Amino acid sequence: MACTHVEPIRIVVLGGGTAGWMTAAALVGLIGSACKVELVESAEIGVVGVGEATLPHLRAFLKTLGIVEAEFMAATHATYKLGIEFHDFARLGDRYVHPFGTFGRPLGGVEFHHYWLRHQRWSAASPSSRTAAFPIGDYCLGVRAAEHRRFAHPQGDADDPANSYGYAYQFDATRFAPFMSAWAQTRGARRTEGIVTTVERNEVGDVAALVLADGRRVGGDLFIDCSGFRSLILGGTMGEPWEDWSHWLPCDRAVAVPSTSSDGSIEPFTQATAMPAGWRWRIPLRHRIGNGYVFASRFLDDEGARDALLATLDTPPLAEPRLLRFSAGRRRRSWVGNVVAIGLASGFLEPLESTSIHLVQMAITQLIERFPERVIEAMDRDGFNAAVDADYDRIRDFLILHYHATTRSDSPFWNHMRTMPIPDTLADRIALWRRSAHVPRYGFGLFLEPSWVAVLLGQGIVPEGWDQRADLPDGVTLDRALETLRRSIDDRVAAMPDHAAYLQRATA
Repeated sequence: MACTHVEPIRIVVLGGGTAGWMTAAALVGLIGSACKVELVESAEIGVVGVGEATLPHLRAFLKTLGIVEAEFMAATHATYKLGIEFHDFARLGDRYVHPFGTFGRPLGGVEFHHYWLRHQRWSAASPSSRTAAFPIGDYCLGVRAAEHRRFAHPQGDADDPANSYGYAYQFDATRFAPFMSAWAQTRGARRTEGIVTTVERNEVGDVAALVLADGRRVGGDLFIDCSGFRSLILGGTMGEPWEDWSHWLPCDRAVAVPSTSSDGSIEPFTQATAMPAGWRWRIPLRHRIGNGYVFASRFLDDEGARDALLATLDTPPLAEPRLLRFSAGRRRRSWVGNVVAIGLASGFLEPLESTSIHLVQMAITQLIERFPERVIEAMDRDGFNAAVDADYDRIRDFLILHYHATTRSDSPFWNHMRTMPIPDTLADRIALWRRSAHVPRYGFGLFLEPSWVAVLLGQGIVPEGWDQRADLPDGVTLDRALETLRRSIDDRVAAMPDHAAYLQRATA
C-alpha cells in the first residue's frame, strides 16, 4: 500500500544477521521517509551465518535497492551459481543438475519435456535416432555450462534456449549481514546495541516496546521479529504455535566447516551429495569452500556426523566443525497483531534447495506490499500470512520429493524416507506427473515447472505418458530438431569463458 502518514511509522527490528539487516535495508530503501527503522541487536548473541548459497531472486532484491552487483560480490567473496548438482539421491551413482533455467522451449503451447519424453520412447525403438543417449539436461544451457565450469551473464533473447538461464550467488554469509548493515545505516536505519529482557504489551495485546537489560525502552508501532530460532516476540510473547514438520523432514542438525580453496577451479554450482543419514553440501567461494553435513539425529550422532564430514573433504579444513541444531516447520501465523516474524523466527526449512534467504526476501516483499497506512488492517495480515504459508508449504513438498523419490535401501534413514507417508499435496502432484507428465501451476510459490521437471526426472520418476500434442511431429523431424538444439547449446557453452576467469574480471 502507499503510505500517507504525516508521522512516519516507527518500526523496530529485533535481531541483526541476514534477516534483520535485509529487512532494515529494504524498509529504508523502499519505504524511505514514511518509516523510521531501529534495529536492536547484541554482539553477545551469535548468528547462524552458514547460508552461503542463494537463489536468483536475490539478484532482483539487490537491483531494486540499487546495489551494484560487482561491489556486493567483492564484499562477500561471492561466486556465480547456475544451479545445484545432486549426487546419489535416487540411487548410488546417480547425478543430475537442478538448473536456474528452462529445458528447450515450448512448442504449440506444450512444454519441451513432453517432446523430450516422446522422443526418448521413439528413439529407443529407432536405430536411426542420433539423440537417444542424451539426458534432458543436455537441452538446458544452465546445466551444460555448469558441467563445463563456464559462466557468462545472460544476453540476448531470453526465449532463445541458448540464453534462457538464470544465476544466483554463493557467498560468505558472515560478510553479507555486515554489508547490508552498512548499506542500511548509511540510509537512515538506526542500530541499537542491547539484549531484550522484557517485551511490553498494551491494553489490546499488541507490543508497545522492547525493554533492554540496561533499562532502555525501545518503543514502536510495528515490530519485526528477526530473533532467529528463539522467536522471542512472535513465539515467546505472542505465543504463536509452532507447526512441526520433522515427521516429513527429520534432518534436525548440521555440522559445518570451511576448507581451503581448490586448485583454482571454482564450480559455478552448489553440490549436494546424499549421505547415509542425510546429505552434505559443498559450496565454492573465492577464498574458501563451505562444507556441511545435514543429518537426522535419530539415525546418526553428532560425533559420527563430524567424522563423516571431515572424511569427505577434498581440501584441508580451516576450523573445527560447528554444530547447528534446528527443526523443520513454521509458526502457524507469521503476522500476529503488530508483530511480523521474518526468517528463522517465522519458520525453517533445511538448506537442500538454498531457500532460507529467499524466504526472508519473500516475507519482506509481502510486508512492503501490505505496508500499513494508518492502522494495521486484518486483510493485510491475512494476505501476508496466506502468502507466507503457501511458499513454506510448497517448498516443504519440493524438499520432501528429493528424499521420498528414491530407490535407496542401504541405510535406515533412506528406508524411512522412501516408505514414509507424504503430504497429500505432494502425493497428488507425483501421481499426476506419473500419468501425464503434467506439473500443476500455481499463481504464488517459489519452484515453477522447470524445477519440478528437473527433480522429478532426476529422482527417477519417469511418466507413463505425455501431452498428446507432442505426437504431432514425426519422429525423424523431432530427432533433427533436438539435435540442432543440443548442438546450439553446446556451441554457446563452448564460447563462454571459464567461471573462475570470468569471475576475476567481473569483480575486479
